[in-house]
Amino acid sequence: MGRLLNIVTPLHKMTKRDYVGRMMDEKVHCMMKAKEYEGDYWDGDRRFGYGGYRYIEGRWKPVARGLIDLHGLKGKVRILDVGAGKGFLLREFKLLLPEAELVGFDISRHGLADAHPDVKANLFRYKAQDRYPFGDQSFDLVVSLGTLHNLKIFELQTALQEIERVGKNKYIMVESYRSELEQFNMQCWALTAEAFYDTASWIWLYSHFGYTGDYEFIYFE
Repeated sequence: MGRLLNIVTPLHKMTKRDYVGRMMDEKVHCMMKAKEYEGDYWDGDRRFGYGGYRYIEGRWKPVARGLIDLHGLKGKVRILDVGAGKGFLLREFKLLLPEAELVGFDISRHGLADAHPDVKANLFRYKAQDRYPFGDQSFDLVVSLGTLHNLKIFELQTALQEIERVGKNKYIMVESYRSELEQFNMQCWALTAEAFYDTASWIWLYSHFGYTGDYEFIYFE
């Protein structure tokens, strides 16, 4: 196994959340709408997802910079983003590594259509749980932020093994919990998650499915 990192957590903690309020707001209906992963999820009402997912200059720069520094990336490296959404993280990689070859995919037609123009041509529609159309170790870094917890366990196996296969270096961030309170908050807040595992279970799954890269958990405290 790789390193337990703390890269996205500072961004995650900047948002305040009303856990019980979301649970009481027609949660099942909101979950079904969110799992379409289309306009309502990205840019509709907050009860369905992000509530307007827009590019903010520099917001994702610390994440990109942290991953570049940790993995010693420079020059003409290749980076893959699994579940890239609107490509905002890839755009920061592009600014910091102008010679890099960037690739990303996502299942959302709306997200891809509204991607940042600097990286839109580098994105395509694909599922994280399908076999990836790339050769072994064809990327210097593969990242996946907030995507894999939306897969069922049998889909997780394929996704983790594919990330392991195509990446020389890997980094995965998922939602998790360390206590009953965080478990309750996560169950209240999460709209699209299929995998509700504590950190020990995630680490076991990573090892069981042969994932050796870096990882991070975000919590709902």
